[in-house]
Amino acid sequence: MPTPRTMTSRSARLATSLIALCAAVGVGFGFSAVFGRTGSVPLTAWIMAAYFTNLTGLLVLAVFGGIALRVPALSQPRLVATTVLATLLVGLVQRLLLYGVRTLRGGDLVGDILLHQVLPVLVPLFWLAFVPKGRLAGRDLALFASYPLIYLGYTLLRGAYDARYPYPFLDVGKIGWGPVAAYAGAIAAAFLGVGWALVLLDRRLARRRAVAG
Repeated sequence: MPTPRTMTSRSARLATSLIALCAAVGVGFGFSAVFGRTGSVPLTAWIMAAYFTNLTGLLVLAVFGGIALRVPALSQPRLVATTVLATLLVGLVQRLLLYGVRTLRGGDLVGDILLHQVLPVLVPLFWLAFVPKGRLAGRDLALFASYPLIYLGYTLLRGAYDARYPYPFLDVGKIGWGPVAAYAGAIAAAFLGVGWALVLLDRRLARRRAVAG
């Protein structure tokens, strides 16, 4: 499938470059802050890779960097929509479950602002402004849900290996399997609900643009 024309315009490519830069800087500052505490690149990478926020930042960097460079495989509306939902999940979970848990300074604070506050705004706005509508369907919910579900399995396996969990609501050792399952279920339900709302919005905007056109 060719890259959609609206995503190859000058304004769209500038927007994707800005979003990719925000993701790169956010992850980079976070990496620098963690490296300052560990002094080890492999250990820093291991710690960073535990967090959904950092993995989503890398996903944003790859997808939006690919759009800016006109890579068709990374310019598909379904992939962009998956990235939209992931960044929204990052922002909502941070605001509802993690806000104020830690006092952040320096690189940690810069990374937190860019990844938890800036990207969850810029990425959905890009989808609204530039991504062709009418390309999403209910079956895409499986694709949308695959990323957080894979992350959940990965996190639980990591935790079984080193007894460390990146988020308190996933810490099986401290709160037990029941509460972890409840939190995971609630997050999954919210994610699928927002995903379905995105599909409905995509359809409505497609109809509206067809009438206007």
